[in-house]
Amino acid sequence: MVKSVGETIRSAGAGAIALRERWRNGVSYNPFSARTVQDPYPVYAALRERAPVHHSRLLNAWLFTRHADVDFILRDHRLFSNDPRKGALSPRQRAALPPAHEFSLLILDPPDHARLRALVNKAFTRRAVNALEPRIRAILGSLLDDIADPAGFDLMQAVARPLPAMVIAEMLGVPPRDRDRFMVWSARRARLLEPTITPREREAGKAVSLEFDAYFRPLIERRRAAPRDDIVSALSSAHEEGERLSERETLNMLRLLLLAGYETTANLIGNGVLALLRHPDELQRLRNDPGMIPRAVEELLRFDSPAQADVRRVLTDCEVSGSPLRKRDNVVLFLGAANRDPDAFEDPDRLDVGRNQGAHLAFGRGIHHCLGAALARLEGRIVLEMLLERYSQISLLGGRPRFRMGIVIRGLESLALRCVRD
Repeated sequence: MVKSVGETIRSAGAGAIALRERWRNGVSYNPFSARTVQDPYPVYAALRERAPVHHSRLLNAWLFTRHADVDFILRDHRLFSNDPRKGALSPRQRAALPPAHEFSLLILDPPDHARLRALVNKAFTRRAVNALEPRIRAILGSLLDDIADPAGFDLMQAVARPLPAMVIAEMLGVPPRDRDRFMVWSARRARLLEPTITPREREAGKAVSLEFDAYFRPLIERRRAAPRDDIVSALSSAHEEGERLSERETLNMLRLLLLAGYETTANLIGNGVLALLRHPDELQRLRNDPGMIPRAVEELLRFDSPAQADVRRVLTDCEVSGSPLRKRDNVVLFLGAANRDPDAFEDPDRLDVGRNQGAHLAFGRGIHHCLGAALARLEGRIVLEMLLERYSQISLLGGRPRFRMGIVIRGLESLALRCVRD
């Protein structure tokens, strides 16, 4: 993607600030660095070793990279808020805030968070999600059958993106034919989570939000009049403590469910398959013993997490590992760094599909633990099982796969594969 003049200037300015930060502290974090986007793990390691609690002028936040610190902050919603209005925001950060009436579960605190989450938890329990396995297998089988030439295709385009889009579309009760629209909506809305978002991308995200609402408003009305067995019907008729969801709350929830049900899974599939292809011995272990695949999914989530960062705001003066934090300070928690912490995982930079030690933070922790975690795990397992069943050989095709620009969501632009059937 060609950068605009404004984007080029901003990137150059960020580089200068990061360089001064490095001179002062011996380490820095530049969210605009293309090298860091492609491989953030060396930077995470440097931060963890030299400045595990590091102040970033670029992000206007304290950066945390150790597993113990990140885990502690994620669990304590009484000290650390998800609500961006409770932080000391720069003018640019304030401009990026959605209107308060459009706040989703992702940035709400209790009691609003607890009330709304209770309404959707039932749809994403492990039992409810596992019941979807036959349908997910049927969808994936059809997608694999549609690949014109297994000797050269893009896994992201053929499988990783359409599969979760079709699954979440069916869960919401909308036609699978709208999967392409869902993928565009999700990708553009995911950019709204990124501190590096450009004004042009922000406007595109807002436009997509309006398209999303226009699509779902009539569907909500139809489901209220004639409910079906889908999430839109459940939300449209949901009551919690005698209070019904408003139309705006329902739309906010549906926006979030699209993101939770699509983005995490698509990137787990892409990042995970790439990691295995770069570690052929580990891939062979799974071929030899497919029973290891569920454990392998957990290791792939740890090794190259689809969600790399989360954000909190400090609610009262406190300390974390001896580092003082002030009320309204912003905190960025690098999940990807925590998942490579040698204090939490032995030989953390090694992919080990049989690893049975440590608890990764790829889905977060505490009350904001990822709503779509069980669904992502299930789809990730099924994709690995069916790819290995169908193809006796899987290899990378072409040059080095590139990751999309972003520091919160980590996912591939494309993943060209060459596959061979027996």
